[in-house]
Amino acid sequence: MVAGQSTMVEPKPRASAAQRLEAQETLGISTLDPGHRPPTMPPGRHVTIKVRMLDDTEEVFDISQRASGKVLFDLVCTHLNLVEGDYFGLEYQHHKMMVWLDLLKPIVKQLRRPKHTVLRFVVKFFPPDHAQLLEELTRYLFALQIKHDLACGRLTCNDSSAALLVSHIIQSEIGDFEESQSRQHLLNHSYIPDQMALMDKIMEFHSKNGGQTPAESDYQLLEVARRLELYGVRLHPAKDREGSKLSLAVAHTGVLVFQGHTKINAFNWSKVRKLSFKRKRFLIKLRPDLNSSYQDSLEFLMGSRDCCKVFWKICVEYHAFFRLFEEPKARPKPVLFTRGSSFRFSGRTQKQVIDYVKDSEFKKIPFERKHSRVQHSRSRPSPLSSPHAPQVPRESVSGAPGDRAEVDSPPHRHWKESVNAEDPSALRIKGSPSIQRNVGHGEDTPGPGAEPGPARQPHPDHLNTGVVSNSPHPSAFSVNSHGVVNGQMPVELCGHSPDVRQPSPLTSPLLNDAGSVRTDDEDEVRRKRFPTDKAYFIAKELLTTERTYLKDLEVVTVSFQDSVGKDEAVPDSLKSTIFTNFDPLYKFQSGFLREVEQRLALWEGCSNAHIKGDYQRIGDVMLKHLQGLKPLTAHLQKHSEALVELEKACRCSRRLEVLVRDFELQKVCYIPFNVFILRPLHRLMHYKQILERLCKHYPPAHVDFRDCRAALADVSEVVSQLHGSMIKMENFQKLLELMKDLIGIDNLVTPGREFLRLGCLSKLSGKGLQQRMFFLFNDVLLYTSRGMTATNQFKVHGQLPLYGMTIRESEDEWGVPHAFTLVGQRQSVVVAASSLSEMEKWMEDINVAIVLAESINGPTSDRLANSLTDNKSLTEDSCAEAESEDDLMASRTSLERQAPHRGNTTVHVCWHRNTSVSMVDFSVAVENQLSGNLLRKFKNSNGWQKLWVVFTNFSLFFYKTHQDDYPLASLPLLGYSVTIPTESENIHKDYVFKLHFKSHVYYFRSESEYNFERWMEVIRSATVSASHTRILTRKVSHPY
Repeated sequence: MVAGQSTMVEPKPRASAAQRLEAQETLGISTLDPGHRPPTMPPGRHVTIKVRMLDDTEEVFDISQRASGKVLFDLVCTHLNLVEGDYFGLEYQHHKMMVWLDLLKPIVKQLRRPKHTVLRFVVKFFPPDHAQLLEELTRYLFALQIKHDLACGRLTCNDSSAALLVSHIIQSEIGDFEESQSRQHLLNHSYIPDQMALMDKIMEFHSKNGGQTPAESDYQLLEVARRLELYGVRLHPAKDREGSKLSLAVAHTGVLVFQGHTKINAFNWSKVRKLSFKRKRFLIKLRPDLNSSYQDSLEFLMGSRDCCKVFWKICVEYHAFFRLFEEPKARPKPVLFTRGSSFRFSGRTQKQVIDYVKDSEFKKIPFERKHSRVQHSRSRPSPLSSPHAPQVPRESVSGAPGDRAEVDSPPHRHWKESVNAEDPSALRIKGSPSIQRNVGHGEDTPGPGAEPGPARQPHPDHLNTGVVSNSPHPSAFSVNSHGVVNGQMPVELCGHSPDVRQPSPLTSPLLNDAGSVRTDDEDEVRRKRFPTDKAYFIAKELLTTERTYLKDLEVVTVSFQDSVGKDEAVPDSLKSTIFTNFDPLYKFQSGFLREVEQRLALWEGCSNAHIKGDYQRIGDVMLKHLQGLKPLTAHLQKHSEALVELEKACRCSRRLEVLVRDFELQKVCYIPFNVFILRPLHRLMHYKQILERLCKHYPPAHVDFRDCRAALADVSEVVSQLHGSMIKMENFQKLLELMKDLIGIDNLVTPGREFLRLGCLSKLSGKGLQQRMFFLFNDVLLYTSRGMTATNQFKVHGQLPLYGMTIRESEDEWGVPHAFTLVGQRQSVVVAASSLSEMEKWMEDINVAIVLAESINGPTSDRLANSLTDNKSLTEDSCAEAESEDDLMASRTSLERQAPHRGNTTVHVCWHRNTSVSMVDFSVAVENQLSGNLLRKFKNSNGWQKLWVVFTNFSLFFYKTHQDDYPLASLPLLGYSVTIPTESENIHKDYVFKLHFKSHVYYFRSESEYNFERWMEVIRSATVSASHTRILTRKVSHPY
């Protein structure tokens, strides 16, 4: 909703949204800004105005005639409990054409007969990606708009797309497919013209939608609709200079030209210099382009001056909403003469809406789906604080096979609902009528009327989940309400909107092994039952990390082979290099894992063998394993070759490149795929670290010391053999990963180039300080920006060759905190870091890079210039902040990147948290990988959740159990601090550490002092940068 005017007086208290929605059956969740109140009504005579909602209901609003359109619009949004109201508008018929209600003008000046005018509340701005809609209610309203556009013929498409769209609509309305019910419903309701001819195809698609919740169906409906050429398009009749009949439309990308229902031209905002109209003529002035055959000025003839003005206004609003960072300021009124229209966009821009929802906390408010027969629980959930991140439905629950069993459903079909991993209230166990245990919060609730404590939720950028197939966003964890988890009681999920991630980009996860919160007494009993020797916990770390390692190998040997490996586009050389080397290793490691599991079971006392102490050791098992691994060293040496072979094959085959890209968007591929290829090399280093800790712990006379020392010698020998290729492959892998995040550069991988640091700096220009993403290599420094596009990529704005560069602090010179100046041979740039420590890190690394640049073959700017797609576009003035579709056509690599792109990579985390990461930090992160069970607690909850947690790639990944194939949520740790809770926080437990970033707080408990110290150690490695002096020394004194 648009912010209220400052002159408004405080209104009288009104019933809250929760009090207004007393329906017994709630079918969705909305959110309401806790400080939002209905706008104050100016004095004057009141009039009733009818507004037709998207569900075809009519609401009557009593409003002053002197009130502005904004007051009425805010009343409508308040009535709907709609946070993202800026995407919508009110339209009405004026002289046989539909016009938008102007929010700045008084209503009496716009509606001649208010009592007899019915306004329509409809979608006004259609974003390029529906994942940018962060609220379930918003997506539901968008789905209603699509339904209306289909029915009236405004949204046209081919028969298959139409049938697919309708199948998602009826899935949302009547639930899972049942032939007679579905057929009867289609006979009684018309969704598209000529529906009877497509009835069989609609039913076929509907039968494949089983298990989708209404929220998931909305998401899938928008996923299909947004790919249609006429999605969100309103055609305005016009003619060209030759008199040919055309239609003009406006979209987030710019002005579109249609002939019939076919788009024949598009003028991107970055190409448009000015839009204007004169009488019936609509004029488009383009920026000069030597490579374009278009004239500088284009003219279209419309039906009347009013038609021209209406279209010009919506163009102005679309441009401002999608392209500007903030609402444009009002121009001062001229004293004597006026020239042109004073119209301007009023309201928040899309960026402001997204930032506002992400940074604010809201209460969950149920909303009713008018046309949906799908019923939810009859008990109304209490409004709770909820996270606000893009919410995307998931299709299934992650868990081990057999974790969930189907139970006969009652006559009412209960439906699974997505849960947000950031939401402590996500999961509930259905127990007796008098007791409900809130597993998501970890709270034991005395009864249905108990008030849960307020919950803090993280920023969507802080907690993400695996991505939906074919979507770059994280998805929501969803469970059928009649599913049985691990043979326990059924689980019912409180309705939450799906999160792209979920969120996406999340379930907040997750139940423990028993399907409920583990009590403290159970913890104590379990702790006393297991050994307390440090060697046992070191061995247990071997077991837990080995389980994760085997799952990572399965990504290559099973998931990748099934999704990509069987395709004809994969050359035989690549199959030979990858699968021939990984399959034997996977089988060998599977046997090792079984042996470790058996040894730990005996060590824990599951048999009488532990009495003699014969099995309270692990060195003999590791020695046997490493000796057996030596014959496979040749396979390990070829893993680096697999990375190179994969890159070559992708460059030679577009189809393979698309297949690999799509695979990386699957939930199972939770980190970049080429990292999985290097996992076997990383694992050897982990074995070495574990054996070093065992040798340090054992006295020389211990029965296990000799085996551990021998195993350490064996693994050290193998690591030394692979050391050289490991360093090169880490750098190569990082360059390949960065290529996927950049637009405007064809080949970042050139001989001799080494990555040193990436992160956020503010660049000083004529417009002031602007956030830029910098990428430092040993020969050049690139600076980029990220636009509001679905690809979430960074566009290269410029390059600064390091040869001959100097650097100096310039805080006093410019009056900007933490500023320093980069003086190159051609260009000087002033940048500012977010803190003193960030400035010191950047200056130290850039100085090191300058030394490295001087030591190689002189200037390298020409080498990089050849790899940039368009040097002319690299100047700050000629680069648009948001890359356009035309810009994406600049190169083959850019063309391929128009598909969904994962937005939770390290680069994007650094962008959102205004920090940086060096190659040394990446190397340390590789060394410090850890996994195991932890108990998690939110800031304002009472109980603890048991989760399987994996730390890798600067993030914590959360699973329900270690058997899960993909994570349900993730928490990037860059920017977080890890500490021990203070007495005032009332965490009266042992081995607890606290993760904190701004207002986001998490507590984690480990089972032993050793585990506590290990988790603190590895998490600090992600939150505290490593010593920068290692940049020059890592090749010589690497911790291998």
